[in-house]
Amino acid sequence: MNFIKYFILNGLILFVVSCGGEKDPSSLFSLQFTSGEKEFQQFDTIRPVIENRKDLPIDSIRFTIAGEEIPFRNDQLVLQGSKLGLQTIKVHFRSEGNPIVVETDIKILAPAAPELYTYEIINEYPHDIKAFTQGLEFYQDTLYESTGSGGGAKSFIRKLDFKTGGIYQQVDLDTKYFGEGITLLHDKVYQLTWQSKLGFLYRVSDLKQIDRFQYGQSKEGWGLCNDGSRIYKSDGTERIWLLNPETLVEEDNIQIVTNKSIFNKANELEYVDGKIYANVWQKESMMIIDAGSGAIEGVVNLGGLKEKVKQHAKLDVLNGIAYHPGRKTFFVTGKNWDTLFEIQLKKKE
Repeated sequence: MNFIKYFILNGLILFVVSCGGEKDPSSLFSLQFTSGEKEFQQFDTIRPVIENRKDLPIDSIRFTIAGEEIPFRNDQLVLQGSKLGLQTIKVHFRSEGNPIVVETDIKILAPAAPELYTYEIINEYPHDIKAFTQGLEFYQDTLYESTGSGGGAKSFIRKLDFKTGGIYQQVDLDTKYFGEGITLLHDKVYQLTWQSKLGFLYRVSDLKQIDRFQYGQSKEGWGLCNDGSRIYKSDGTERIWLLNPETLVEEDNIQIVTNKSIFNKANELEYVDGKIYANVWQKESMMIIDAGSGAIEGVVNLGGLKEKVKQHAKLDVLNGIAYHPGRKTFFVTGKNWDTLFEIQLKKKE
């Protein structure tokens, strides 16, 4: 036993000495870049430099971002990974037989500026002027709407005939909950609340509440959409969270970025063909976000719609996006608007 203790103690001493007397061998190294910058764009080629205070041998070098290995050739990295925004880049290597990991934070922005879009109004339909719209989505030609509460009114979730505004069914929330975004998947309706860190699940057929779920790391509940297998959730920050639809666990996230900055104003969401369409909070505009990377690929100017609805004291901002797959058009409205607009997006010339 004494021999084993002696062997372990001497091994530790040799390890510390071999690393220059430091307890943590990684403290002898740091990661820098030849440009001196820490802000790049996706697909940029950068040259990392491992600062080596004791001039120790280094081998088996590899780099990762969010667990994904980045190609490293000819002392250069190509930032071709899918993760954008503020990311931690790690360099993994060995020095004198010891595994070392050194990391630093960098900002990875979108590779190109967003394209600009406008819109064409196809149809106008009646909308409940008392509905403080938070979530909007089609499911089998029926429009589902979720609202927030205001002025003493309760939040609710309901099914609508989009052409007439007629209500098929409505369920009110308890007054302590402020309703937010919704999405529909596998015959379930998922609904967020704003600051209660709680969501509800309903059966599509009769809007009977069948379950509820707690949020994870996300700050609040804003918007929801889905791609058929995953749910995307905005929370008022720069992140869109990816939820498992069965467990509602936040398994991953993407950050919303342009080619110049990280953006944090995504509100109501809609998913169409690999893109997330998001209302910009407090703005008459909509972002087109790549659902894989978070890059803002387009911005839609929806200015002018608010002026076309009935003007009144409780009129509020544009909010609510629903895509109709059969008609291949978008439906948009706002909080306490009396009109639901069917529009087509047009790239600005």
